[in-house]
Amino acid sequence: MDINPIDLIFTAVEKILSGFFESLPQILIAVIVFAVFLLVGRFVRAGITSLMKRTRMRSALIRLADNLIMIATWILAFAFAVTIVFPSVTPANMIAGLGLTSLAVGFAFKDVFENFLAGVFILARKKMRIGDVIECQEIFGRIEDIRIRETHVRDTDGELIIVPNAYLFQNPLEIQTDQTLKRQELVVGVDYDSDMRAVREALQGALSTCDTVSTSKETEVKCVGFGGSSIDFKLLWWTDSQPKAQRNSYDEVAFAVKDALDEADVTIPFPQSTLSFRPEAWPVKTAPDREGRDAEMSSEG
Repeated sequence: MDINPIDLIFTAVEKILSGFFESLPQILIAVIVFAVFLLVGRFVRAGITSLMKRTRMRSALIRLADNLIMIATWILAFAFAVTIVFPSVTPANMIAGLGLTSLAVGFAFKDVFENFLAGVFILARKKMRIGDVIECQEIFGRIEDIRIRETHVRDTDGELIIVPNAYLFQNPLEIQTDQTLKRQELVVGVDYDSDMRAVREALQGALSTCDTVSTSKETEVKCVGFGGSSIDFKLLWWTDSQPKAQRNSYDEVAFAVKDALDEADVTIPFPQSTLSFRPEAWPVKTAPDREGRDAEMSSEG
């Protein structure tokens, strides 16, 4: 039996066209349903975005919610359209296929999803903001941007550090500028001949003359120990939590402390060592070795 390829092609095209025209009503309904889903999703996105802006949520979190709603809308619209055009494809089949696909993608992009979820949690919490100075393990600097998978930190040398969000979420994170004020301290040692009460009064007066020391919280001057060559006092005060303000305040207090101690004629001693000439402090005389004894006996003989 002879097979004509042209007849086969025409037969196949005829079947395709026949099936298309038979399914044309379902296709039109599917297109309408798809468009309705997209329209409804657009209104939902606009409403939720407006609500989130009123609550003053972060812009990155608003963009994330907008993108997630858009993705969910497209997935639902496509799923309903497919079930209308192909009735044999049930939602259960699509969910099962989506589950297997998601499992494979999840294993392949584990780190990406981990940073993504960490970014969602970081954006949702209010404690870490753009402009905060943070310290996390060896990372130290000011936050410039918080994105969905990474955070940009500018270190003290001016270099940009791109930190995965999972790193910040899993490790202890110190936010140094969480509060407006931060406590600062300075330890100073004075001579043992000094009057401790007069020293404390002089140090307290030095703190009261500094403009960078906050007056909203109490300052403290306490004796913290007797060192090898000095009596040690610790000064505690509160100042602006920004790193530059912290350095400026420490510098101002150090100058004020030196001036106050000089005015009170109190000496800041250098490290000292005491030499003892008591007999029990003399080194123990050791017995000479055998060669030394033989040489000594030879010389005497």
